[in-house]
Amino acid sequence: MPRRKKVFQALRFAVEDVYQKLDDGSEHHRQVVRHPGAVVILPLVDPDHVCLIYTYRVAIDRWILELPAGTLEPNEPPIETAGRELIEETGYQAATIQHVHSFNMSPGILDERMHFYVASNLTQGEAHREVGEQIANRVYSWSEIDRLIRDGQIQDAKTLVALLWFMRYRTNA
Repeated sequence: MPRRKKVFQALRFAVEDVYQKLDDGSEHHRQVVRHPGAVVILPLVDPDHVCLIYTYRVAIDRWILELPAGTLEPNEPPIETAGRELIEETGYQAATIQHVHSFNMSPGILDERMHFYVASNLTQGEAHREVGEQIANRVYSWSEIDRLIRDGQIQDAKTLVALLWFMRYRTNA
């Protein structure tokens, strides 16, 4: 088991120094971002249309298109996070939320596990966005989604993974 030392604690993540013992007995040092996990939700407005959000991301200083998503709260099951984040960010409430896949975002530096859900049988309501969230809903057809991906207009990794997975395997979701 590697030796670990927390070097920074933020609101939603921590950074640890990790010292890994190698086969030759030496130690290799890395810094790892520890994250509680998150969800990404693909809201099916109807079988032919998906709701994306257009949001400002301060880390890259740009407005981007992405699927609604959010960080797990302590002891909150991912499916509950998915329902909560869907309402908060889009205003849609789903009668059906189905887990599709889980994947690691960037395992070379980050332990975040992303849980992918498809939300269907939606009812539109009022969004309950957090302070500072700048978000607008955008509804696209699957052919528009395909064009946005092909033309490089969707650049968010979790959104690309979820959309491409669903476009390829939707009959199994």
